[in-house]
Amino acid sequence: MKLGEQFKKDVAIVAPEDSIRQAAHVMNERAIGAVVVVNKKGKPVGVVTDRDIAMAVAVDEKDPSTQVKEIMPNEVITIGENEGVFNATQYIMGYQVRRLPIVDSDGKLVGIVTMDDLLNLLVRELGNLAEGGVRPVLAAAE
Repeated sequence: MKLGEQFKKDVAIVAPEDSIRQAAHVMNERAIGAVVVVNKKGKPVGVVTDRDIAMAVAVDEKDPSTQVKEIMPNEVITIGENEGVFNATQYIMGYQVRRLPIVDSDGKLVGIVTMDDLLNLLVRELGNLAEGGVRPVLAAAE
């Protein structure tokens, strides 16, 4: 299963020049914990989380009007839309991230896959396995 087919969605985005206040508003409106920062070409250049904002404001005493690019991590880990779920789990474990922006062959954002998405998929697939494989075997054994 290709990630681009399974996890294409309307991703919450902000521009590097947007304020951290704006990023927080987007997160609040969408009830999410992170936004993808994209450049003018639609390519991801960072991911900013609610924790990043809280630490910037509360600990580093950044003004809420500070631009997102000043608080986002320097590196963004992305994954191609033609990659599979197994590769996504490997990226998440290897890079120790919770969110992977999905990009097309031009590097433009087309979706996002999160650790929670992968866990939900695994739970669904285990349920399918139980329905289709384990339960009939157990019923036949009774």
